[in-house]
Amino acid sequence: MTPTQAPAPAADSSVVAKLSTLDRFLAVWILLAMGLGLGLGRLIPGLNDALAEVETGGISLPIAVGLLIMMYPVLAKVRYDKLDAVTGDRKLMVSSLVINWIIGPALMFALAWMFLSDLPEYRTGLIVVGLARCIAMVIIWNDLACGDREAAAVLVALNSVFQVLAFGVLGWFYLDLLPGWLGLGEGETLDVSMWKIALNVVIFLGVPLVAGFLTRRIGEKRMGRESYETKFLPKIGPWALYGLLFTIVILFALQGKTITSQPLDVARIALPLLVYFAVMWFGTFALGKAIGLNYDRTATLAFTAAGNNFELAIAVAIATFGVTSGQALSGIVGPLIEVPVLVALVYVSLAWRKKFAPAQR
Repeated sequence: MTPTQAPAPAADSSVVAKLSTLDRFLAVWILLAMGLGLGLGRLIPGLNDALAEVETGGISLPIAVGLLIMMYPVLAKVRYDKLDAVTGDRKLMVSSLVINWIIGPALMFALAWMFLSDLPEYRTGLIVVGLARCIAMVIIWNDLACGDREAAAVLVALNSVFQVLAFGVLGWFYLDLLPGWLGLGEGETLDVSMWKIALNVVIFLGVPLVAGFLTRRIGEKRMGRESYETKFLPKIGPWALYGLLFTIVILFALQGKTITSQPLDVARIALPLLVYFAVMWFGTFALGKAIGLNYDRTATLAFTAAGNNFELAIAVAIATFGVTSGQALSGIVGPLIEVPVLVALVYVSLAWRKKFAPAQR
């Protein structure tokens, strides 16, 4: 199911039949995009280097363009006049903060040491991935799963604020201070500027959020809410998936040679990531249901907990440890595992939707 057409709580064959070819075979297109990117990066000499040079402030411009195209249609669908109903949901807000900024980083730290105790570079890179909470691609996973768009906008904005304030501090705690306390050896120093993290937040969330807000505000004023939602939004909706596929192709083209040339190392890094995504998503989904959240907000809570900001993690790892470092490879493997796993979890989420009472919108 996709952002272009939200299914009824009990989706049947007639709903599936109405989906476009792009929507119906979403998982296939994503896997093809990953394969295409890996193939391009492996087969075309110098392509990954050429793409890597198209950047500013450590941010890849092709990836930024893809993410902006992907996020804009989804954020244009948000009913911004309903955000106060989300901020007033204390169970949702507190749960998100605890899961994202206490449980998530601690779980990744534990898994990194359990699975990669003999590979310090990969271990450090994995911990960095765990510190980078998702502020971009989670928007589309949430919409694909028919989660609460307003809640996603609020939680992603909340994560963005905490990311600017807490990323450096948590990096110092988990990479330098805690290993010493636990007798695990000397720690690592994470040299990352708060302003660099803020720039990442502005580009990957601020720009599409402002564009989506202005589009909603101006569109409703000129067309009325009903015409805006029934005529305009369906026209821009498919662009979210086009942006997603473009981003995946570019991302994997950038790192195709690195990934395919070290398959055993990729497999070692992938194992703790698989455990991490499973524990975070299923655990958070169960929590949402247990504390009485409806399906929409439970799905949103689960996907915002399981996703990671791989753009920031890769940029920090490369800037601190070098482009050929093991830390950078861990960051690169992150989306290789995250993309197909979270796509699969979208389908799991939709299958469980009927277990919840319909949300009041």
